Amino acid sequence: MEHIVIIGNGISGVTAARHIRKLSDKKITIISAESDFFFSRTALMYVYMGHMRFEHTQPYENWFWKKNRIELVNDYVTHVDVKTKTLQLTNTGVINYDKLIIASGSKPNKFGWPGQDSKGVQGLYSKQDLENLEIYAPNNKQCKRAVIVGGGLIGVELAEMLNSRNIPVTFLVRDSSFWNSVLPEHDSLLVTNHIKEHHIDLRVSSNLKEIKADKDGLVTSVIVEETNEEIPCDFVGLTAGVSPNIDFLKTSNIEINRGVLVNKYLETNIADVYAIGDCAEQREAIGNRKPIEAVWYTGRMMGEVVAQTICDNRMAYKPGHWFNSAKFFDIEYQTYGWVFAKPQETHSHFHWKHSDHTKGITIEYNHITQEFKGINTFGIRMKHETFNKWLTEKQPVDYVINHLSEANFDPEFFNRFEKDIAQAFYNNLQTLTS
Repeated sequence: MEHIVIIGNGISGVTAARHIRKLSDKKITIISAESDFFFSRTALMYVYMGHMRFEHTQPYENWFWKKNRIELVNDYVTHVDVKTKTLQLTNTGVINYDKLIIASGSKPNKFGWPGQDSKGVQGLYSKQDLENLEIYAPNNKQCKRAVIVGGGLIGVELAEMLNSRNIPVTFLVRDSSFWNSVLPEHDSLLVTNHIKEHHIDLRVSSNLKEIKADKDGLVTSVIVEETNEEIPCDFVGLTAGVSPNIDFLKTSNIEINRGVLVNKYLETNIADVYAIGDCAEQREAIGNRKPIEAVWYTGRMMGEVVAQTICDNRMAYKPGHWFNSAKFFDIEYQTYGWVFAKPQETHSHFHWKHSDHTKGITIEYNHITQEFKGINTFGIRMKHETFNKWLTEKQPVDYVINHLSEANFDPEFFNRFEKDIAQAFYNNLQTLTS
């Protein structure tokens, strides 16, 4: 019986296993040292905030794996030998495979800061990170101040988590306003102000210089690069992005760059070895997408695609139109299509913001062809299927503006803003043409 071994039990690896089982009777083994069972990584913050228990983050009952004949091995892979098709594990010894799927995920970026390996310094990615957070930042008596370094989506999540336990937070962000390398200026300022309104000490244009620790290796303070200010703290969250977790592959013949290099079929340079999820790097970028995408839904898609290929239905990975969603404290954020920090050539941005500063949209469109290219929404929930359809149909921007109500996902009793948005859009057009 053909043996499929999967390294990693995140959304990518588990999706691959589930779909291989649906399609075949192959032997399946998942190897991970992070947790006994698959859990929803995006739900970790809600465990710390007291909204759920860790076991509630597990989508499948513990009996699911045995019933579906998916063997789980709790261990680390230290070496992959592609010639003998074997994996060396820390405790289990050697495991043979016929086909191997690498789904080893990400690890938080570290940039060689002095003191970055001190106790109380960590990212927010794994189950172990959640457990360590309870050790070093359980309350505001033990943790009198936390410092977060890096202004992405995980940084905001961590700030909200600590804030929920009344732990003061200083947030060091290198951009001149929050996430303005990704968000247009209007959107970035809306989020920046919202974070500050939650009493977060947000420091823009600020970089970490050094982390200081006591004789026991516990963090005591950080030094800010630009000012040499020393900020006393008991916890430091490193959220300056993530990078593929592939160090264990450096002694193999599997070709790696920043991630494991794969073609459009998610195949590596070695026969019968595939890579999916956060650790996979596309040799040829797909459209405007980055070669590495550490996004939940793309990992799930890759798992579904690689399962088809392994079960003799060779399939290319085609992720379709870009979309993503997140939450900035009380503001829900969604993006569909492409809205760049600065409009691309021949493109324009249309911005609308509500007077309460918690709702807004930005639309990017081609001002020559009028084709709708993408939308950011803040505080107004929109339907993915509707925007996906409009992007595929290459609808003009005024069609989108006039049909926004069809995309609105909010319940009927919510305030609706389509008329205000349309009025602002056409007033803006009149201003541009006058």
